[in-house]
Amino acid sequence: MFRIWAKEFKDNRMLKDMVVENDSEENRTKKVFAAVDDICYAFDLSKPIWLDKNIAEFKRLDKTRFYADNFVDSIDFDFLEIHVIEE
Repeated sequence: MFRIWAKEFKDNRMLKDMVVENDSEENRTKKVFAAVDDICYAFDLSKPIWLDKNIAEFKRLDKTRFYADNFVDSIDFDFLEIHVIEE
């Protein structure tokens, strides 16, 4: 079971969170992108742009934060954090 926990933060407070589960036979990368798509749909967000910083952080820590510069549209929170909690 592959699970990602997504959290929206503003002023050091969590506004929203959700867990996305995926038990398909796809590879890890496809599961991550599918989870981000589900998170963005649920939170009514545009899909974030993965910068080099995000990719390196996600590879190293299994989590990353998307700030305003990762989104094409304006956002009303400080950052969106995704974290792999189970593989």
